[in-house]
Amino acid sequence: MAGEAATGFDAIPLDDRGLLLGDGLFETLLFTRGGLVLPEAHARRMAEGAAFLGLPAPTIEAFAACAQAAVVRAGLLAARAAVRVTLTAGSGGRGLDRPATIGARLFATAAPAAIPSAPATLVIAATCRNHASPASRLKTLAYLDNVLARREAIAAGADEAIMLNTLGEIACAAAANLFWVTSDVLMTPALETGRLDGVMARQVIAAAANLGLEVRQVRQDPTALAAAAALFLTNSLIGVRPAHLLGQRRPSPHPIVERLAAAVSALV
Repeated sequence: MAGEAATGFDAIPLDDRGLLLGDGLFETLLFTRGGLVLPEAHARRMAEGAAFLGLPAPTIEAFAACAQAAVVRAGLLAARAAVRVTLTAGSGGRGLDRPATIGARLFATAAPAAIPSAPATLVIAATCRNHASPASRLKTLAYLDNVLARREAIAAGADEAIMLNTLGEIACAAAANLFWVTSDVLMTPALETGRLDGVMARQVIAAAANLGLEVRQVRQDPTALAAAAALFLTNSLIGVRPAHLLGQRRPSPHPIVERLAAAVSALV
């Protein structure tokens, strides 16, 4: 529909700008215990990104309805599921310029999602995150750098990749935010490093504040990780997942990580 997001799950046209140019956004949220988890927060982040890109955004109600319909369609109402909601700039002609009237396209898919049972092993990827690009702050459809970083991790025998920015600063993991504990202070990369402002990361930072923990958003090189007392990953599907660098001994549970995991456990 012109000027607003159209919903549905029909075949994507070959001239869709999301398919051809990565012109669009996506959100991945969890469905568990019979309901969507934090749909409003995910819808708001999509709307913020859409405003920056100049795209019409779905309402919170339309976003949630689209996500819920995907769960129903996949037969996962009784399961734990990952729901991906995608917004594209719709169909357009050849080239970079959008049509005068944007007919945004909104659709969603759902798939079973088991919660990880073991800590993640991490490696530092050679593929960097471009902190100078506005797209690094948005959950856009252009995720090739993340794909390549994850590919590096798997090839090295790890579960996940740590991505540095082009200045060599810690930015994020390929599909998660990264936190570490140093001297009982919770550390995470500053937004200026090019990390995504994760929905679950926000919940963890808020939980840490409620627990009276000091939180610092920092710009540090990867030597900080080797010296850290604990590492963990966060995203909307895993909550808080302990982690360690590949080749290091699996760490003992850390009380700060355990307290934060318990604080957000209702969301996973």
